[in-house]
Amino acid sequence: MKTQKQFVDKVYKLTRDAAPLSYMLPTRNTRRFPLLWFDEDAGYNRALRYAKNQRTPFEDEQDGNAVLEPVIFENGFLRVPKNNPVLQEFLHYHPLNGKKFVEIDNEKDAQKELDMISIEADALIEAKSLSIEQMEIICRGLFGKDPMSMTSAELKRDILVFAKRDPLGFLNAVSDPQMKLYAKVQMFLDNKLLAYRSNKKEIYFNLDGNKKRMVSIPYGKDPIDIIASYLQSDEGIETLKMLESYLD
Repeated sequence: MKTQKQFVDKVYKLTRDAAPLSYMLPTRNTRRFPLLWFDEDAGYNRALRYAKNQRTPFEDEQDGNAVLEPVIFENGFLRVPKNNPVLQEFLHYHPLNGKKFVEIDNEKDAQKELDMISIEADALIEAKSLSIEQMEIICRGLFGKDPMSMTSAELKRDILVFAKRDPLGFLNAVSDPQMKLYAKVQMFLDNKLLAYRSNKKEIYFNLDGNKKRMVSIPYGKDPIDIIASYLQSDEGIETLKMLESYLD
């Protein structure tokens, strides 16, 4: 049984935040603005042209009596009724669809917002359930701060603020097995077992009897990440154990 096509009213909006009072969309293929859609079945580009008195937005399927009309967004929006399916189809194939304008999909937008609310709720629940030790690890590894200089209330506040502002980033950080190592590297720096030199381009040991260079930091790289990578290497494992013994 053939399914009958459903015709519905549609609303489109400009993608930029500050939409002009009036914006005219290109409606025909020209040298100045090629209005083409690549037909994969046919294997070539097809010119688009909007004419309300035609049954198709493709110029090669239109007759010689095409009456061209402007397509204008008013205050950033364009409402296209269900009795104008040609314009809806034209907008669907338009090369600026998704760039200059998008179709408003309330159900899709609501689901996206619901997903973000759920992620935020999960992040806040996870943040509240962290132990003080876990919060200290995140503070060192994620914020690069020494939690010893903060009160427990300040520590909890900063963790919750971050979880609310970037819930996905927070959840990823909490589940990252590298986070403990990053936190430990920060502790080595906070306790001055390691020290930056040459404008943070090099890391040196700062131990009694050992002031040698440990690693160089390549341009544009995160020092914490470079130190952690070294401490995980075959050469750096013994160094990690040695630095941990100073913390004990």
